[in-house]
Amino acid sequence: MTSPNLPVLDLSDLDRGPESAAAFREQLRQATHEVGFFYLVGTGVSPELEARLTRAARDFFALPEADKLAIENLNSPQFRGYTRVGGELTQGRVDWREQIDIGPEREALENPVRDFDRLIGPNLWPAAQPELREVVAEWYEALTAIGLKLLRAWAVALGAEEDHFTRHFDDPATLIKIVRYPGKDDPTPQQGVGAHKDSGVLTLLWVEPGKAGLQVERDGAWVDAPPVPGAFIVNIGELLEYATGGYLVATNHRVVSPRHPEDRISVPFFFSPALDARVPLLELPAELAAQARGVTEDPTNPIYALYGENALKSRLRAHPDVAERWHGDLVAARAAAAS
Repeated sequence: MTSPNLPVLDLSDLDRGPESAAAFREQLRQATHEVGFFYLVGTGVSPELEARLTRAARDFFALPEADKLAIENLNSPQFRGYTRVGGELTQGRVDWREQIDIGPEREALENPVRDFDRLIGPNLWPAAQPELREVVAEWYEALTAIGLKLLRAWAVALGAEEDHFTRHFDDPATLIKIVRYPGKDDPTPQQGVGAHKDSGVLTLLWVEPGKAGLQVERDGAWVDAPPVPGAFIVNIGELLEYATGGYLVATNHRVVSPRHPEDRISVPFFFSPALDARVPLLELPAELAAQARGVTEDPTNPIYALYGENALKSRLRAHPDVAERWHGDLVAARAAAAS
């Protein structure tokens, strides 16, 4: 299988003996050093599970508006639940999509000590669709295993111990978004999601077959990254770039809205360490360190060593209405610090 724009890697190569495993790790290192994005096949995720997830997503978005708004994220201090079209921002601009955000299922802390402890809490599930919770649990288990396998491969490829990254993932702060991009009939492409880099460690993206829209920045130009049958689209986030001193690269990407009457379902799985975990910085071998580009930080969007601070920053920026309702003190404090 080939792709004109992104590399294609086969995860099952890791289980085909030492030579195939070494070749996969070299491809992984090269793809994320040069591009930051790749297609991943051979994951073992069944077409049946993919079909169930798609059906559950479509069933959720087809619910009456009242059922969806019953779990609106405005009701969640943890930024979980349903976001209506236009309810999320990227780079301060409105994203044209609706979605449900799902994180680790926990009890909310009565007296959170650190600001980011406020992100710990329950999900909001639609009462009219109990099967959604079941299929998401299966999806979470399958993709967590893939994410851990990739992290072990990256560590070895970069000259570190195999558990260099995974030992920080005993309680991962995973975020699953089930997203629908409605069609637009404007004469120019609309912002499904604006250009950005992911803020975590890695993202596994599943896209409904045949539904294009994702674009990746390569060499200063936007290239299409349409779904490939049986493949996930994988990209690294800013924390993995930070951990490698810029040797691995987090890449800008965006989503262009489909044309009406088409729409598009996608499910990104954002895999990041525990909220209280620090970025596991990696000392690269000399020949790789010489190729590290360093990390260029945006002073208006800093990268924090403690992952929970990154997660909270992202939530506050993306959902200002939720932030204002539940975390006005944090919003005010950040505004004062920036002035």
